[in-house]
Amino acid sequence: MPRQDGKVAIVTGGGRGIGFEVARHMARLGAHVIIGGRDEQEGLAAVTRICEESKEAKVEFKKLDLASLQSVRQFVQSFKERDLPLNILVNNAGVMLVPESRTEDGFEQHFGVNYLGHFLLTWLLLDTLKHSGKCGYFSRVVSVSSSAHRVGEITLNDLNGCQYYSAHAAYCRSKLAQLLFSSHLHQLLQRGGFPVTSCAVDPGMVDTGLYRHLWTPLRLAQSIIAHLLFWTPAEGAATVLYAALSPDLEGDCGGGYWATGRREMTTPATFDPQLQLSLWDATQRLLGLQ
Repeated sequence: MPRQDGKVAIVTGGGRGIGFEVARHMARLGAHVIIGGRDEQEGLAAVTRICEESKEAKVEFKKLDLASLQSVRQFVQSFKERDLPLNILVNNAGVMLVPESRTEDGFEQHFGVNYLGHFLLTWLLLDTLKHSGKCGYFSRVVSVSSSAHRVGEITLNDLNGCQYYSAHAAYCRSKLAQLLFSSHLHQLLQRGGFPVTSCAVDPGMVDTGLYRHLWTPLRLAQSIIAHLLFWTPAEGAATVLYAALSPDLEGDCGGGYWATGRREMTTPATFDPQLQLSLWDATQRLLGLQ
C-alpha cells in the first residue's frame, strides 16, 4: 500500500482485533490515526503498542461508545473542533451474538451498535469527508460487514427486533443493514459528484473476541477450530486495508462489496433500491435526522 502521509483516518474498535491491525498498519504508512472505542484502557494500550513499534506513528485514542448516540455526537463534535481533514473512515467496531439487551437509546444491541451507531457517525462526518476528498484522492468510507448478511432479513416495521429475539438473526440483520447503507451511500455520493466512495468488506472468519458470547461448549470448540482454520486479525485486516488504501479503488473504481481481496456479488436484497431507500429513510427517522 502507498504512503498515507498527511491523511487522517478514524478506525472504530481499533483497540483490538481487526481494527487494531488496521490502525497499526495505517500508522506505519504515515497516516494520523484516531482510534474510536468504548474501552479507554484497551484503546490507550493499543496506542502504546503502535508507538513502541513505530516511533514516528501519529496515533491517538478517543472515547466512542456506539451504543450511545450522545457519545457518537460528542466524538464527532470533538473531532470537528480540531478542524482536521478526514480521508478514511473505517466502521469496524461491532458486537455479535450478545444476549438480548438494549442500547442507551433503547435500540436492540446488534442493530444499535453495528448499524445505527455507525450510520450516525458517518452521517455527521460526511461533510468533512466530502471537503477532504479531491480528484485522484477520494475520501473513503469502509464498513466491515460479514458473510452473515446473506441470511439476514430486514423487516421495516420491526427494525428493532421487538416481536421476538434471536441473537443470530439480530446479528445477521444488522450486517445486512450495514451493507444496504454502504451501497446506498455510495450511490448518493456518486450522483452528487462528491469525491467520496463507500464500500463494505467481509474480512472472513477471523479469530477475534467477537465469539466470546457463544454458549460455553461451543466457545471451547470454536477456540480449537479457530486456531486451526480461522484467519488471524492481521490476515482479516488485509481486505479492509485494501479497500481503504489501494489506488486500484480510486474514484469510479470504488464502492461495492469486497471479500478475500476481490469484489464479490452478494444477495439480491443488497441491491434492492427500494429496500435501500426505505431503510435509509426509516433510519433517519429513528435517529431524528429528518
